Amino acid sequence: MTFQGWPAEALEFYEHLEADNSKSFWTDHKAVYEHTVREPMAALLDELEPEFGPAKIFRPNRDVRFSADKSPYKTHIGAHFDSGGYVQLSAEGLACGNGMYQLAPDQLDRYRTAVAGEVTGAELERVIARVRKAGPEVVGRDALKTAPRGYAKDHPRIELLRYKGLVAWQEWEPAAWLGTREARKRITGFLRSSQPLRDWLDGQVGPSELPPR
Repeated sequence: MTFQGWPAEALEFYEHLEADNSKSFWTDHKAVYEHTVREPMAALLDELEPEFGPAKIFRPNRDVRFSADKSPYKTHIGAHFDSGGYVQLSAEGLACGNGMYQLAPDQLDRYRTAVAGEVTGAELERVIARVRKAGPEVVGRDALKTAPRGYAKDHPRIELLRYKGLVAWQEWEPAAWLGTREARKRITGFLRSSQPLRDWLDGQVGPSELPPR
């Protein structure tokens, strides 16, 4: 199957799922999900694998064990590349991410050391400027309210030091191009333009070396 974008029915499916997030709705419309949502995503990932590596589609079911929201299904489809990229489709349109969303404790230590370093920290600032100039935004997540322990509050990169994750992110509202090959072009453009950030994180932070919980 060649990726030709997502049809309007894909977004309509998620609009209806938001209104009726129930097992009965899902069962009655599962074929719509498979044909208009999941199959195009799988075709896209197959086409992108030669350049960006393998990826997997996240399951549509939500993990509600520890959540107050017991809605059984996600109102978006997401796929994650082994190399760090992320693609998401919902009723709100298309979104892409790249970076490290949640740093483990050992990763966070290495990240802060690199951000504080004169050479590596300045390099990150240049990388962020380059990525933003290309279009994606670079955002931190789960920021501390003050400086992390051991770092001065007036450090020139204090904002970056406060983050516990750092990602490039870009969103597009629904439009006719989403049902064409233009969707692939925009996703590819994002992944390429955001790769310098991922490269910096891979080089300075790397994977967590802690045992899984």
